[in-house]
Amino acid sequence: MITSIPKLWAIVPAAGVGARFSDGHPKQFHQLRGKTMAEHTLLKLLSVKQIQRLICPCDLSSKYWSKVSASKDLRVEMVSGGMSRAQSVINGLRVLQNYAKADDWVLVHDIARPCITVSDINRLISELKNNIVGGLLVKRVDETLKMVGLENRVLKTPDREQYRVAQTPQMFRYKILLDALVLASNKNMSPTDEASAVEAMGKDVLMIEGRKDNIKITHQSDLMIAETILQNQEEDLCA
Repeated sequence: MITSIPKLWAIVPAAGVGARFSDGHPKQFHQLRGKTMAEHTLLKLLSVKQIQRLICPCDLSSKYWSKVSASKDLRVEMVSGGMSRAQSVINGLRVLQNYAKADDWVLVHDIARPCITVSDINRLISELKNNIVGGLLVKRVDETLKMVGLENRVLKTPDREQYRVAQTPQMFRYKILLDALVLASNKNMSPTDEASAVEAMGKDVLMIEGRKDNIKITHQSDLMIAETILQNQEEDLCA
């Protein structure tokens, strides 16, 4: 039972090295329109005034964080990341034990999604405020899907209307998220997002449709796309 107004906390796991990015240094420190990817992402979240504190599990020894001025914001706490995304989020949740109550909200966002808009974050918060579990931003599947069988043969063509692409932020009640990720870890599961861990506990997870330009930068070719998106977003704000 919720007895007080829940607070909102954020975790931005940033300990990954971006193996698929194929570059000499972690992708979150690449420049996009004069700022690092990490700077863009953190500034978007820090623009959400409801967020009480932002925990960033990362490689604390990295020299690159000195270039990210947002990491020095008073609401940001840099902590040691884990060997996996899930472990990094668990590390962040452990730190939040000093602040958060069981029914508080925790918003988790990819450091590699700098094109998230504050309006989408606020819509997720608004849509979930009376939910007892939580949910995530998603986007519709626009292209035809094929299920892959043996020898790269088409097994079947599923109905794309039954599928959505998971995005972040994903937002859940503090205790539910911590319990879900710890349970997954104890079972040697490797959830690729927070929602899948919560789903595995049998909880109902709500999907909120987000913007299609909330891309995750995975490959170097994504940088040019992100540059264009950020430029368009800046122009829209100035219009």
